[in-house]
Amino acid sequence: MRTLGFYWGVFGVAAFLGMAVWRVSAYVMELREYSLTPVQWSILIVYSVWMVYAEGIKGFYRRFAPRVVARACYLRENSRPFLALLAPVFCMGYIHATRRRQLTSIGVTSGIALLVIGVRHIAQPWRGIIDCGVVLGLLVGVLSVLWFGARSLFAEQAPAVPLDLP
Repeated sequence: MRTLGFYWGVFGVAAFLGMAVWRVSAYVMELREYSLTPVQWSILIVYSVWMVYAEGIKGFYRRFAPRVVARACYLRENSRPFLALLAPVFCMGYIHATRRRQLTSIGVTSGIALLVIGVRHIAQPWRGIIDCGVVLGLLVGVLSVLWFGARSLFAEQAPAVPLDLP
């Protein structure tokens, strides 16, 4: 059950992010139907690079993914059936976490949801430009979770980050 909680936590979070990539990438593909101006191409490139760095590397690779995997490693060592069953939710810090971690997780998720709602009202090609950066950042996130998961599995060592357990 412990190992199952680890795998379910890591792959569940990666699948959750992967589903977001899948849904949003449809709007990026619509960009093929538009002739972008040089200004739009420039914005697309600069914004995409910035999102890979800000969302992908700073957000996912340096903060989110190590914490997700550290919490999954906690499940591997200290799992209870309830936590193993809800491993992705546990690994993202929604349950069995400090109040601050829970509020941070809920706040970040709420902020992203509001941004998604706002971006829905933006016309193409601008929506596709924005979503291209989002997809690239999320892809870095998926790969980061899988990378840290594989490293901790083979090294049998959790990333050195605070677990924020209650």
